[in-house]
Amino acid sequence: MTTTDQFGSSSGVARQIGMLADGLIGIVRAVAQPSLVQLVMRVALSVPFWRSGINKWDGFLHLKDTTVLLFSEEFMLHLPGGPYHYPVPAVFAFISGCGEILFPTLLILGFATRFAATGLLFMTCIVELTVPDGWPIHITWAAMALGIMAWGPGRLSLDHGIQHALGLPKDAY
Repeated sequence: MTTTDQFGSSSGVARQIGMLADGLIGIVRAVAQPSLVQLVMRVALSVPFWRSGINKWDGFLHLKDTTVLLFSEEFMLHLPGGPYHYPVPAVFAFISGCGEILFPTLLILGFATRFAATGLLFMTCIVELTVPDGWPIHITWAAMALGIMAWGPGRLSLDHGIQHALGLPKDAY
């Protein structure tokens, strides 16, 4: 139902306002195409993780010494009764560095998108436990990840291209 339908046979001014509102809503819908919104969410979620991940490496599969030091000395898990040091910090640093490169890459490509968003949601939860004061940013990451998980990658993705090429049902990707 449009705004003008709500006004029915009301006065001319109210009808004009309703028609103006309908026109503006149409412009907003034209700009905010679902596939464009899904692409922007994928990019927006990828950027902070990619930037963090790229700073952890000193070459192919070689972490910077400072990365392991951060997980050993600086980063703490803020759990009840804690905070606690990360167990096996080198392993956590390596897994974190790999996830922060792999998942954003998959999101940008739109390949295995829902799984990549799920991985970044899990990482967001770990980051929140490490830096609890960062929740205003972390909740936006979680919201984007959940949106991608719920609505998929959109048409501007490899997942969509593969789904279309294989003739799979719409929600198969």
